Amino acid sequence: MNREQTIDKLLVFDVWGDYAHFRRFYTTTSPLSFTIPPRTALCGLIGAIIGKEKEDNDYLKYFTLDKAYIGLKLLKPVKKVMIAENLIDTEKSPKSFYNIKRTRIRFEFLKDQKYRIYFYHTDNDIYQQLKENLESHKSVYTPCFGLSENIANFAFVGEFKANSNSSIGEYVQIDSVLPSGKVIERAGVNFDLSGEYFSMKVPIELNLERVVTKYSDIFFERNGKPVEVKLSVTYWTVEYESGSRENIVFIE
Repeated sequence: MNREQTIDKLLVFDVWGDYAHFRRFYTTTSPLSFTIPPRTALCGLIGAIIGKEKEDNDYLKYFTLDKAYIGLKLLKPVKKVMIAENLIDTEKSPKSFYNIKRTRIRFEFLKDQKYRIYFYHTDNDIYQQLKENLESHKSVYTPCFGLSENIANFAFVGEFKANSNSSIGEYVQIDSVLPSGKVIERAGVNFDLSGEYFSMKVPIELNLERVVTKYSDIFFERNGKPVEVKLSVTYWTVEYESGSRENIVFIE
């Protein structure tokens, strides 16, 4: 059974925090952050809410691409700041606190970020567990944005009907971030609309050894505006009780 036949509803919830840092793997001296949270970071955040263990990276087996479907929408413009932090050498045990070796490094953080997450899982137990925790605003572990000190809050928007749609060859408004590979190459983006458009390569899936098994270029408008694109795949329409709708594409 394909997912068009199985996905008929989605959990929708908002997450936000004062700071976020999703470290780019290729930065060392001055750690930079991905502009948006990678799918791998969203898996960790959802895993924290429902209590999946991080020991031996066990939680990752529940969030493979064939099991967990995750979409992301920016609710606030991307804003970045540089903050200097003092790092302590923890490998040595000095006799005095004042003798601890410190290194000051500038970190890039995302500031005052808020996102909307769309979620479906093929395992109904995991789906229901997340729904129950969101409804009661309960998490087993503390959700965070990348680093443990970047604590995130969340609010349940609801469980809503979702329909798959196809508009191949025609422009359609997409409210979420989306993989660039899902956009038709020739005149696939309507750049006549005002906006600040970005595409960034981010990790999508990790194996149990935390080795990235898939990367994708993710396309988005940095202020959270919808984009008009011609898609080569189906997209999903979330129907809210108010009558409003959002069109999304899953991150994969």
